[in-house]
Amino acid sequence: MEEKILSKKQNGMPVLLAAIAGYIAAIALIILAIFLLDDEMNPNPNYVLGGISLAVGLIWSVTGWILFLGLKVLKPQEALVLTLFGDYIGTLKSQGFFFVNPFCSAVNPAAQTRLSQSGDVKGAMAAAVVQGENGASTSVSMPSMKISLKVMTLSNSRQKINDCLGNPVEIGIAVMWRVVDTAKAVFNVDNYKEYLSLQCDSAVRNIVRLYPYDVAPNVDTTGDGMADEGSLRGSSETVAKRIRDDIQDKVVDAGIEIIDARITYLAYAPEIAAAMLQRQQASAIVDARKLIVDGAVGMVEMALERLNERNTVQLDEERKAAMVSNLLVVLCGNRDAQPVVNSGSLY
Repeated sequence: MEEKILSKKQNGMPVLLAAIAGYIAAIALIILAIFLLDDEMNPNPNYVLGGISLAVGLIWSVTGWILFLGLKVLKPQEALVLTLFGDYIGTLKSQGFFFVNPFCSAVNPAAQTRLSQSGDVKGAMAAAVVQGENGASTSVSMPSMKISLKVMTLSNSRQKINDCLGNPVEIGIAVMWRVVDTAKAVFNVDNYKEYLSLQCDSAVRNIVRLYPYDVAPNVDTTGDGMADEGSLRGSSETVAKRIRDDIQDKVVDAGIEIIDARITYLAYAPEIAAAMLQRQQASAIVDARKLIVDGAVGMVEMALERLNERNTVQLDEERKAAMVSNLLVVLCGNRDAQPVVNSGSLY
């Protein structure tokens, strides 16, 4: 299905003025007919001219309103897909006041579909007041058949997905999209909004399962057969780009362009979040201990070298080992050291 743009239909104002002028003329013809047919008002009635005037005035009064059905008003970044007796005749895309065949009907199968945080949620419904039998009035929402061409945002609900290591993670994405081909959006898929939402969920699952949450050894995220350091937390831009490309490949037949995709939420699933936090804390403690031990060993070596250089005290191997042990305990301990003062001899 190829999109056809109706660019020569922007003549709504002349048709509106002509229709109003036609009703004024119809009223004038009816008044003239009454004058021509009334014996009391006109001593010489003209039944032929009066009958013709009355017939023309009544016919226009009954059928003239049909022209108003062909008047269409479009705001910037709006489109209207038109069909005539089941055949696609074209799309109105530019802003303005248009007149089309009054028997054309607008088509938008996704008119009543509302996407979370999508730009078409507000202002797309026209309210009509219906008077009930008991006098109570009820507001009824009528869907607009216009298709928005603006950039809209789809924020799907968070999904729980297993990463490449089998750890369940929760992830949410925001997708910026717009309709670029109205004919494909209306006729190639049943509901282009629901189709887009489904493809977003599918693309997120396909891409997230290729990455670990954190950097892990021996994991190939690019598919080139070599391990890399890709991860959901550290490579969020790359992951979002792959999700965007995957969605775009699937919605091209629906006339939709994916402008951007961003990860809005990323966390371990609640059932393993506490365990993963302990794991991260343990890793941080181990790294800190390694740094402390490296520093302590360096300080002990420096102390022994200074003592030997200045000949401050002569220590045998046994006493050196005891000194090293004491210094390491003091430097690597979690609590402040409690010194013991030796008031006797060194040995």
